[in-house]
Amino acid sequence: MGMIKLIRESAMTLIDVWNNMIEAKGGAADIKIDQHMRSFSGDVISKACFGSDYSKGGEIFVKLRALLECASKKGFSFGIPFMKCLPTKSNREAWAPEKDLRTLILKVVKERNEVVTRRTCCKRFSGRSSEQCPDATDSFIVDNCKNIYLAGFETTALAATCCLMLLAANPEWQERVRGEVLGVCDGQAPDNDTIRKMKLLSVAINESLRLYPPVAIMSIEVFEEMKFGGVHVPKGVNIWALVLTLHTDPEVWGADSYQFNPDRFANGACKLPHLYMPFGVGPRVCLGQHLASAELKILLSLILSNFSFTLSPTYIHSPTLNLVIEPEHGVDLNVKKV
Repeated sequence: MGMIKLIRESAMTLIDVWNNMIEAKGGAADIKIDQHMRSFSGDVISKACFGSDYSKGGEIFVKLRALLECASKKGFSFGIPFMKCLPTKSNREAWAPEKDLRTLILKVVKERNEVVTRRTCCKRFSGRSSEQCPDATDSFIVDNCKNIYLAGFETTALAATCCLMLLAANPEWQERVRGEVLGVCDGQAPDNDTIRKMKLLSVAINESLRLYPPVAIMSIEVFEEMKFGGVHVPKGVNIWALVLTLHTDPEVWGADSYQFNPDRFANGACKLPHLYMPFGVGPRVCLGQHLASAELKILLSLILSNFSFTLSPTYIHSPTLNLVIEPEHGVDLNVKKV
């Protein structure tokens, strides 16, 4: 319940900001929502991790976003041996924020007196003791913190952004979901019980994650020689699963696989449920999927309860694959109070 309250508080901060923007514009405002979604998700994770000292989380997210933008420019060159060590323009641009982020994370760890971090980080992240994991250095700590911050911050913000874009482009679904939210909440703030009853909102989120999964590619390294179907896979090979391809295969999802149709999730996911993997699949499924789901439901239900929205004439639809799938030019919505 503590996290639900925290999420709700962060969402209401966003609602207040949008109300002020709409009032200042005389009843309707064009809002580029991307940064607002990042502010919301960053606020949630910062308060959860740092409590009253959550401003430090905001600093980390600013540095992390700068590093993400630099890394996105590299495309797939990260697979070329030693490429990250060469003083290319993109590498030089990334080195500065990476150094700043490393310094900031280690400073926060030190200030929070995490004296057991070096001994326990391996156990927490890899299941091995510090004796079995002699490389549990500052780099190990920093890299895992970056992964946690990215997973809890950027992907949730992107999921909310894409879902709002799709609801704006499909007003009949926006009205259906709004009607359900208003009926379930009955004038009360969403809580753990009410969000479980929001079936239409759940399938709309699922469909949005199918069409625009934040992570488009998942990979796993083969530790032992194996056969995958009829294919021989040597030890050490990296297997890449193209999530977006699996999510839009007409043979799995039907002839309308590229269309927004949340009803396809009304009676289960698809003929082959394991091919739907916005949070991964199997033993390495995302540990934060339930938190992300709660964040999305609370934020979207509050937005739908307070505002109606359409795509702005300035919106340019151009999904781009960087390290994550994101709108190249952002998402612009014309927002009005309900």
